[in-house]
Amino acid sequence: MRNHAEQFFARGWCRFDFDPRLDSWVRAALAAARATLSDPRQEKWLRYQGTWFAGVNALPNDACGEVDGSGPLRGAALDFIAAELGLRDFAWDAAQVSICYPGYPLPMAGESPGKARYRREFDAAHVDGLLPEGPDRRRHLREYHGFILGVPMVEFDAAASPFVVWEGSQEIVRAAFSRRFAGLAPGLWGEQDITDVYHAARRQAFAECERVEVHARPGEAFIAHRLVLHGMARWREGAVAGADGRMICYFRPDPFGPYEWLNNP
Repeated sequence: MRNHAEQFFARGWCRFDFDPRLDSWVRAALAAARATLSDPRQEKWLRYQGTWFAGVNALPNDACGEVDGSGPLRGAALDFIAAELGLRDFAWDAAQVSICYPGYPLPMAGESPGKARYRREFDAAHVDGLLPEGPDRRRHLREYHGFILGVPMVEFDAAASPFVVWEGSQEIVRAAFSRRFAGLAPGLWGEQDITDVYHAARRQAFAECERVEVHARPGEAFIAHRLVLHGMARWREGAVAGADGRMICYFRPDPFGPYEWLNNP
């Protein structure tokens, strides 16, 4: 556990080996994850000419993470969250069911050349919770995730649109927003336009941090720091996956407020 903590706090992520408790959850929840693709309420999430199903909050799990009799989420990653992040007895969000297919990302109608290039060349790198608003898509802090938990649902190889993280970038982001919000009550942070500060922090991370691709199998898991810059790589030629594509469930619970989001370890 200590090695996981050292990696997580220094690099912004860590991976957990196979755990039968989590594997049991995956096997029980897989049918519900697959069913999101045919749910008419989730059709809006199929993007990039059918090469990515974003599936935001699409899994119908309850506040314990249970779906279709799976039982609550359990495993070494969950033990880590309680012991090292100090987060217990919070409500799990409905998981994102992120599914990629060969060809990702094909161009999407209405997408600007710059945005398409950013997705291809920089993995659509972002920090969660900084939402674009208004006609000019200016960024505001609106969500205060405690962490990002990635749970692979099926087998796929490491070249099939892996999760990407810029190691150590969480401290660049923390420093940038600490300066931006200095002297402001946390209740006012969401009203601040943080677009320029955010873009500058991303550029610094690209220049200074190592880009690392993260791969895991069913029964394994990975956790990313809530402030770390991360994204999703393109589907590389020759990547192998089954009919389900590259399917990962992502959980991003909101267990605290803006002050903790910025200042907790």
